[in-house]
Order: sequence, then C-alpha cells, then structure tokens
Amino acid sequence: MPKYKQITIALICLATFYSCNAQTREEMMSGLDKLILGIDRTEVYLPLIYTKRTAIVANQTSMSGKTHLVDLLISKNVNVVKVFAPEHGFRGEAGPGDHIDSGKDKKTGLSLVSLYGSHRKPSPADLEGVECILFDIQDVGARFYTYISTLYYLMEACAENKIQLLVLDRPNPNGFYIDGPVLDTAYLSFVGIAPIPVVHGLTVGEFAKMANGEGWLKNNMKCELTVIEMENYNHSMLYPLPVRPSPNLPNMDAIYLYPSLCFFEGAAVSIGRGTDFPFQLIGYPGYSKGNFEFTPVEIAGVIQDPPFEDKQCKGKKLNNEQKLIFEKKQLNLEWLVDTYNAYPDKTKFFNNFFDKLAGTDLLRKQMLAGNSVEEIRKSWQPGLEQYRKIRSQYLLYPDK
Repeated sequence: MPKYKQITIALICLATFYSCNAQTREEMMSGLDKLILGIDRTEVYLPLIYTKRTAIVANQTSMSGKTHLVDLLISKNVNVVKVFAPEHGFRGEAGPGDHIDSGKDKKTGLSLVSLYGSHRKPSPADLEGVECILFDIQDVGARFYTYISTLYYLMEACAENKIQLLVLDRPNPNGFYIDGPVLDTAYLSFVGIAPIPVVHGLTVGEFAKMANGEGWLKNNMKCELTVIEMENYNHSMLYPLPVRPSPNLPNMDAIYLYPSLCFFEGAAVSIGRGTDFPFQLIGYPGYSKGNFEFTPVEIAGVIQDPPFEDKQCKGKKLNNEQKLIFEKKQLNLEWLVDTYNAYPDKTKFFNNFFDKLAGTDLLRKQMLAGNSVEEIRKSWQPGLEQYRKIRSQYLLYPDK
C-alpha cells in the first residue's frame, strides 16, 4: 500500500473514531497496511480484458490511491468504450433520488449512461459492442443502499446479453455483523433487491456470487461472473472509507449509524438530511425527548426538499453513540421503537416507504401492537439463522 494512502487512512481514523475506545481503534487499524483492494490487483484482471471492448460501472469511490479506475485503465491501454453511473452519478455529484442525465464524461469524453431513475438496467442497445464490464463501487453493507441493486440489474443484463462481468471487490465497512429482518420477497424493490437481512455482512463480490448461486436473477439466469478478490481482508476489519460513498454519508459516523437510522426515512422523523449531520441525528418539531436543535435546509448537490425543511426541530445527536453498535454488533432498534413510543400521533408516524425499507410489513405491525425490542429481535432469529447458513457458502473472506 502506498505510504500516502496509509497516512490518509490513519488521519481518517483519528478524525472520525474519536468516540471509540483504544481497543476498538487498535482492532480497526490491525491489518489495514496489508489490505490490497480488487482494483489494485491489476496483474489479475488486466489480462482478462486487454483485448476486449470494456465498459465500466463506477462512481467517485472507484479509486486506486488518487487515480480513478477509468483513468487507470486508459493509462494501461484498455479499450474503455462506455461508463455506466449509479445513483448519485459517475462523480457522486447528485443528491438522493435526483435525476441523473446520460451523456458524456467531461474529462474523458466517454459515453456516459445513467443506471438510475427509470433506467436501472442496461438495455441491449446500451450494451451493443460491449464485450465485458468492470464493476467497482464502494458499498456500505446495508440492504437498502442501492449500489447492490444496480449490481443485481447489471448481472441480469450481462446474463441476457452474454457479457462477462468482473467485480473488483472492496471492503464492507459494516461487515462485522449481520442483523435485521430478512426481506420478504413480496416486498422486493430497488431498496430491497434480494432476500437478505438489513445488515447482510457481504462484500459486493460475495453478494454477486450469492445472487448467481441462489438463482435470484430473473428466470434463474446465471451471469458469467469473475470476482477479483481482495488480499488480507476479513469481515471484522473496520475499514474507514477514503471517499464518501454518497453525499449524505459524509463520514464514518454516518456510515455506521446508517443501517439503524434509515428506517426513519419511512417515518415522520428527520435523520438530519439538510443539516451538517445527515444520518447522525433523529428528531422532529416538538420532539419531547430531544435537546439538540436543528433546522433542515436545502443543500445544493446534497439534498432537495429535506423533511421539515426550514422548520426548527428538536432531536438527539448520535455521533457518540456508534460505540453501541460496535459493542453489541447489532442494529440499534431502541432508537426506532423509543421514537415511535414518544410520537404524539402514532397514526401519522409511518409513511408508505417504511415497509419497503424494512423488507416486510411485520416490523410496522409489531410496533403498532406495542411489541418490545426484545420480542421484535426474537422474531428475526429464524430468518437470520437460515441466512447465515446460505451466506457461508459464498464467503470469500473469513469472519474472524
């Protein structure tokens, strides 16, 4: 690993993990200097694509040190013919849900095709003349984070058009635990593409292998898949991301809190969108238990029309609470249940998005019935046990 990369990682660790104890920081740093990402194993994947017309699925996280994957491949004389961009765009400049225009990449002049909005899956016309595709995007390990959904649709398109897919694997920053309800297939959506739990404990390469192996692709198709594995990685490794994966996950606090807080996107509660602390607080106007005041506003390139825009809210700031997730290695369901119990009009707490995020209607019904956190968590266990058995068949790296 280049020295500047080691220094960058060390600085990120010190800046964003101040709330962790010394033992956690030591465990986090352990092995990072030996970690080799899929993108950096050029000796493995370049021979597979040198003679092929290659398309790239990438965004701002697709970096080898300070060099973007597209620039790296062009410097190696790979015939890159097209770039596909996921949610937030090729360079990560778009906010959540924003329309992403297709066109050309300004830097390279390459044809740029959006895989978001109404066009989530490459069409045969998009893939005309393409012989192989490289996927290299940093995920955060939560089912509702849409990069694995983009990968899923890409796999279907590759299977239908007989195109080879290479996944350059990256760490899962939330890969040190598995938790949450396993998705009921009746609730399949772009924020829940497969029957996996909320925190699935997979890298994108492992997810791709599972989707192929379990027959999740349409008509039980199989994609011609090659995963370029990392070296010296294990799932207990706490990997600090050198590039923010999306505009509203600006730091590691947000990334660790995200799986627990994203449920609130389906409720009448703000999780900090439109503030300096997205996915780092919870609140709403008049929240009786809150002592942190904030007013969401529109932020160009980050969020439009945030919940409770221009309204003063009271809430809880959770930057120092991520240690609970490290200690228990599970979602903090208490935040959701306690906020629901304190909400003045429970008939207005949930919106139509909640069941999609949960991947089931059972969680909402359990909360409406007044079930305790312990009762809810107990109901998840049979599904999680079965999932762990399936997951074990596709692991490329030890849990350690």
